[in-house]
Amino acid sequence: MFEKNKIKCIKVSTVLVLMLFFQPAIAQYNFGELDQKISSAKKELGNNAIAMIYKDGKIIYQKTLGEFTAKTQAPIASCSKWLTTALVLNLVDQGKLSLDDKVSKYIPLFSKYSKGYITIRDCLSDMTVISNPGLEFKYGSIGMDIAARVIEIVGKRGFEQQMQDRITRPLLMRATSFSSLDGAVDPATGALSSANDYMSFLSMILNKGLLNGKQILLEKSINEMHLLRTNSSIIKYAPKAAEGFNYGLGEWIQETDVNGKATVISCPSLIGTWPMIDLCRGYAFILFTNNLKEDNRELVFAMKALIEQQIPNNCK
Repeated sequence: MFEKNKIKCIKVSTVLVLMLFFQPAIAQYNFGELDQKISSAKKELGNNAIAMIYKDGKIIYQKTLGEFTAKTQAPIASCSKWLTTALVLNLVDQGKLSLDDKVSKYIPLFSKYSKGYITIRDCLSDMTVISNPGLEFKYGSIGMDIAARVIEIVGKRGFEQQMQDRITRPLLMRATSFSSLDGAVDPATGALSSANDYMSFLSMILNKGLLNGKQILLEKSINEMHLLRTNSSIIKYAPKAAEGFNYGLGEWIQETDVNGKATVISCPSLIGTWPMIDLCRGYAFILFTNNLKEDNRELVFAMKALIEQQIPNNCK
């Protein structure tokens, strides 16, 4: 009897030790103020929204408002650009095209009308519309539309099918689609997704192209995304949400270090959804909503400041 009781005591003690060991990890973050900030902004967010933070292989924070859940599907507008850019880079990784290829190589019509020097890189950097290619930036959809057509020519399949095969299916993004009721595909602003799905995509970017043991993009392509393509002097138009940012490949460079290296990247939409990655703090964040408004910028900045109180900066 004594031995049995001794064994029970050892088991209980072991459980207690494990509980104490894991307690710091559970209590590592205190997002109470972030909770309050999001709750107080419910009306501002159209009463339906979800915020999520991913770090170190797991979701460390989730807050829902109204009827939105992590699986709710909604339009993501300009957040679509990041997905389309990833699809282009997947083809680059496989040697099927180069970022320095001229579009006219695949669409001969571009050799006319002084547009023969537009490259795939120019398309993903929104430097195709005004002035000479690569010299002036104007945010829009034309570059992504051109790149998507090149994808179809190179991959010999439709854009939507290739997006599923190369990006969304490997990332288990089952609620993400570029299909529309009329059959048209809009590579720049036409995707539907969910907070869960888009967080899978952000996690892949944060993990240098790797997720769940699958190499979706090579690390060099991830790094290529984050290189600054613009400066303030060549930006002729940027939406209100991204004023003061610079641009990489399909993403905004929201913050940089003293050497001009990207530290915070994002791809905000004009309907409120704002995906963001902090490379120095090692987390991905998404505010997912469908509010038909552009002015979530200050709210997101306030949320980011509260997150930064909990997650230290690891960059030197």
